[in-house]
Amino acid sequence: MIAETETTETLPRIRPKEIDRYRTNGKDFIPDQEIGELLSSTATADVARVRDIVAKSLAIQTLTPRETAELLLVTDPQMRQEMEQAAGRIKKKVYDNRIVTFAPLYLSNHCVNNCLYCGLRRDNHAIERAQLSMEQIRSEIEVLAGTIGHKRLIVVYGEHPGSGIDYMTETMKTIYGVRMKTRTGHAQIRRINVNAAPMPIDELKELRKAGLGTYQVFQETYHHDTYARVHPRGTLKSDYAWRLYCMHRAMEAGIDDVGIGALFGLYTWQFEVMSLLSHARELERAFGIGPHTISFPRLEPAENTPFTEQSRYRVADDEFRRAVTVIRLAVPYTGMILTARENAAMRRNLLPLGVTQTDASTRIGIGAYSNATTGEQQAQRQQFILGDTRSLDDVVRELAAMGNITSFCTAGYRCGRTGKCIMDLLRSGQEGKFCKLNAVITFREWLNDFASPQTIEAGEKIIAREMEEIRTSQPGIYPKFMEHYDRTCRGERDLYF
Repeated sequence: MIAETETTETLPRIRPKEIDRYRTNGKDFIPDQEIGELLSSTATADVARVRDIVAKSLAIQTLTPRETAELLLVTDPQMRQEMEQAAGRIKKKVYDNRIVTFAPLYLSNHCVNNCLYCGLRRDNHAIERAQLSMEQIRSEIEVLAGTIGHKRLIVVYGEHPGSGIDYMTETMKTIYGVRMKTRTGHAQIRRINVNAAPMPIDELKELRKAGLGTYQVFQETYHHDTYARVHPRGTLKSDYAWRLYCMHRAMEAGIDDVGIGALFGLYTWQFEVMSLLSHARELERAFGIGPHTISFPRLEPAENTPFTEQSRYRVADDEFRRAVTVIRLAVPYTGMILTARENAAMRRNLLPLGVTQTDASTRIGIGAYSNATTGEQQAQRQQFILGDTRSLDDVVRELAAMGNITSFCTAGYRCGRTGKCIMDLLRSGQEGKFCKLNAVITFREWLNDFASPQTIEAGEKIIAREMEEIRTSQPGIYPKFMEHYDRTCRGERDLYF
């Protein structure tokens, strides 16, 4: 058990040199005033102008702040419909009809921070605190990989001395080391993405060596005054710049896949969309590549956390739909993550707007996968209340009914298709060709090893359609693809192009 008397003094201190060298004339790259002026002074664009901006998105070019502001101000139903249709076309062009699935795994709910909106804040004594041991983590992975069939995780670590870099690297080694037998083959976690506190460069290098996939840190809110208001002074998280420049440090440490995000509901949704664009453009400017993913979670209820119900900036469903659409248009190459914070109906409605990744069978309580006896959530053990706790089997079947193939592929990360390489392939539409091949092979794996009869039936239709498309569009590689496919059907695992 970790003592709750630990303070920020026991954690690595913020390193000003790892902030200041990225600033321009001492300023960061989020211009609150300029964003506010764009949103208030930009005139509503006419139809021709909106279509010109959308055409730029369809050419997979990042939009400017003014162009993005103009799209955010569109209210005409017909133009909104055209924007939504374009968002779907962009996703199809860049990522094809694949949806990547994952599961979150919370390893600790101890935290030294005191964020007003978070159920895990330090002063919330209604939360039952725990941190998983290596043996408990193995039990979680046996369920996630061996029973459910997940291949990738987003592992969530709190900001606390007990879950520092040594714990992180040890847990990653443990997760990668679990291998389970399945109905026809074997299963294991093949990619660990990490959601953690901002870290210094030397620790980020250790994280990378441990097998990190994507390093994910959300700014929560990019609005400076709001950030200060919801992150009390005297906590590590109160340092806006240390958090804002964490992706710069990650890139410098050799981590070329990074995930950014904002928690919608802390400030105006239009401002957060504009700021996510600014963050993407800054990474493009500084490193030549933008974020691998953008996430857009909404504020949800949490145990003994009244702020979540009282925020004046809560985002209505229609506003959220507009935000998702404009994010896809503004940063057309990036992956977009829609989480189980949203309920099943909302996820169905938002998926066609350009979403590329979603979680399933989601549990966010500590030890909740291996200790689940009912489908009920335990509010006193988790950060917030989920909107969708359906099984991976249910989600996969629904995706198939919508015409999507669920991809369990992790090949690109082991073939060097990361960072600038994958960004170039995504912008050109070439990455989808590799991914279609690997999506079919890994989907075949999962259907054989884990799917229910109803989901197998739905999945077979998708596989037949995808295989015919491969045969006609990639005839040169089709024989090799079929060789991999047949070997997979015979029980071999983790074959990829």
